[in-house]
Amino acid sequence: MSSDERPRAVFAYDFDGTLAPGNMQEHAFIPDELGMDHQDFWAQTKALAREQRGDPILAYMHLMLEKAREKGVELTADSWRKRGAQVPLFPGVEGWFDRQNARAEALNLDLRHFIISSGNREIIEGSPIARHFERIYASAFMFDAAGDAIGPALAVNYTSKTQYLFRINKWTLEEWDEVAINKVLAKDDRPVPFDRIAFFGDGVTDIPIMRLVTDQGGAAVAVYNPASTKSMTAARDLREDGRADLAGPADYSDGAPLDRLAQNLLAEMAGRAHARGAVRWPELPFS
Repeated sequence: MSSDERPRAVFAYDFDGTLAPGNMQEHAFIPDELGMDHQDFWAQTKALAREQRGDPILAYMHLMLEKAREKGVELTADSWRKRGAQVPLFPGVEGWFDRQNARAEALNLDLRHFIISSGNREIIEGSPIARHFERIYASAFMFDAAGDAIGPALAVNYTSKTQYLFRINKWTLEEWDEVAINKVLAKDDRPVPFDRIAFFGDGVTDIPIMRLVTDQGGAAVAVYNPASTKSMTAARDLREDGRADLAGPADYSDGAPLDRLAQNLLAEMAGRAHARGAVRWPELPFS
């Protein structure tokens, strides 16, 4: 059976702290290329956002470019992708996607994967897992004719993340399309019902999107790093505040708790999807 005939399901992920430890800019770009302590960089970001009464995501993107120009750091799209290749991933991440896809296919589901992140799209595009994603929704740079990053093109913050769940729900995937996303589409006619969406996240920027997917009948999974007290505390807070209803340590290996959870989520999605497809209402004759 072709993917077009199978009910569509979605696993969506934050990136930093969910698929990879820490913030992606901290592994090479900030310490090695900018020569800064990452805590100093984020403190300056926070101060700039307050001073300008601006968005912290736009502030960090501005600072990345400003500091890079001061240091003569290359800013081409290719250079950002090379940085992405250096970002470490949590155990088992690289084998996760094919495994879940195979399970979904066995359940007659068409599983798609998405990133919804406040991190840098260009860096994620350079990671070894980029090919697995239907779309990478993340903060992105604008590039000039010479191919150098000159400013932000897209900022994905904690509230704007929810927009991308609705884009997936309606399957209107282009970031720039502000018409199709706002068209009325009956809930039952949407290609990906919320109960066939699971979002995996780890922290504060994921709160609104987790709340949305939970309230709409989907699954919100709090992923935490067992080596980080901060990460485990964040996961506990997500549960206690009613943002996430499921959780697991950041080990994506075959048979690990998170992997078994994903297997069960797919089985639940398949059961609901196929039950819905089996419904037949009576056709009454017109009088």
